[in-house]
Amino acid sequence: MNPMQLLQIRNLWNGFTSRHPKFPKFMNAVYQNGLCEGTVMEIQIRTPDGKEFASNLKVTKEDLELVQQMRSMR
Repeated sequence: MNPMQLLQIRNLWNGFTSRHPKFPKFMNAVYQNGLCEGTVMEIQIRTPDGKEFASNLKVTKEDLELVQQMRSMR
């Protein structure tokens, strides 16, 4: 990834965190206290017109490695 793309992603992330300040704190708390192999993560999306989507996944060792790599990029 080139440096300009990284800068653009960083700027977009900063905007996201300023609009949704509780989300990064939530994710950090989960990472620090509850994200381990075998953890089940669920997500539910509800669109403005009322459609709902839901899914879940069980965290694997490889998933944790990905999260660690992403955190080291900060």
